[in-house]
Amino acid sequence: MDLEKAKEALEAFTGQAEQLIRDPGKLEELLRQFEAKIKELPVAGDALSRVPLMISMIRSYITREYTAVSPKVIVTLVAAIIYLLKGKDLIPDDIPVVGYADDLAVFAAAFLIDEPELSAYAQWRAENGKTEESI
Repeated sequence: MDLEKAKEALEAFTGQAEQLIRDPGKLEELLRQFEAKIKELPVAGDALSRVPLMISMIRSYITREYTAVSPKVIVTLVAAIIYLLKGKDLIPDDIPVVGYADDLAVFAAAFLIDEPELSAYAQWRAENGKTEESI
């Protein structure tokens, strides 16, 4: 899956993501499902290394603890989560080794788009004494 197809897959879920960020209860349930699903994925190195920070930023945005980020960034990240949990995979997850390639590509696209904001959030956390344990 190339980056453009990954971006298209991501964009397919932005409407649903926009609705979810307006409902903190439903969004929190989605984040919990996502945390459980991530534990099932094979090790993916850098592609998933920022997932805890991403989840923390979404939660901080929804609780209004951190609002120095565009809602579009949050929508993009939530859309990536929706794709992983509910999307119609371009490559079925039950195919050994390559089954998660599309999921990883969608996340890579979301992280490429949103990396500056994730880095700014990480810096804000450090400046405000937020610990890794609270991610």
